[in-house]
Amino acid sequence: MNELLQYLSTLSTLIIALTCAVHLFVFLVLWIWSRRDLKKIASALFDFTRGMSHQSLLDSTAHLSDQIDAFLSDVNEALDEDDRKADRGILLQRMRVLDEKRRYLNSMMFETVYNMARTMIEAYPLAGVLGTILAIGAALQANPGGAGESTATVGLILGRFGDAIWSTAAGLIAAMLLMFINSCLETPFGRLSENRRHVRETVARVKRELAFAEQAEEIA
Repeated sequence: MNELLQYLSTLSTLIIALTCAVHLFVFLVLWIWSRRDLKKIASALFDFTRGMSHQSLLDSTAHLSDQIDAFLSDVNEALDEDDRKADRGILLQRMRVLDEKRRYLNSMMFETVYNMARTMIEAYPLAGVLGTILAIGAALQANPGGAGESTATVGLILGRFGDAIWSTAAGLIAAMLLMFINSCLETPFGRLSENRRHVRETVARVKRELAFAEQAEEIA
C-alpha cells in the first residue's frame, strides 16, 4: 500500500500536466468544430437567400455569426413585407434543399463535450491537493510506529512535502490556464448556440407561413 501511495504521489504532477494537455486539445477540437459549423450555416443561408431582391453581404472582416444574423434578417423581412411575393416564392422552392442540410443544427454532441470540458476545469485544484495528500499519506504509512518514530515521520513528511507541493501548483496553474482559454471561447460558442436556435426558429417560420400561403392559394 505504501509503495502504491508513493508511486501515485510521484506521478501526480505528471498526470495533471498530461491531462491538461489533453484538455487543451479538446478545446482546440471544439474551436475547429465550431468554426466548421459556422461556415456550414453561413454557406447554407447564403444559398438559401441567393437571388432575393435584398441579400445582406457583410465585408470579409465581419464575424460569421454577424453574417448569419444578417441572412436571417433578410428572410424575416421577406416574410414580413407583403409586396415581396417573388422572394417568398424563392424561399419556398429552396426550403426542401435547406432541410437536407440541417445536420449542422444538431448541437447535442457539441454542447455535451463543451459542458464536460468546462466543468472539469474545477477538478484540477482538487487533483493537486489530492497529490499532496497522497504524498503525506505515503510518509505516514512509511512510519506507522509509536511516538518514538514521530520525529522521523515528521522529517519524512517535510522531505516529501517539497516534491508534493508541485502537485498542488500544477493543479492551480492548469486550472488558471484552462479558465483563460474557456473565457476566450465561451462567447463564440454561445453565439454558435444562438445562431443554431435562430436558424431553427426562422426555418420553422418559413415552413409554417409559406406552406400556409401556398395552401390558401391552391384553395382559392
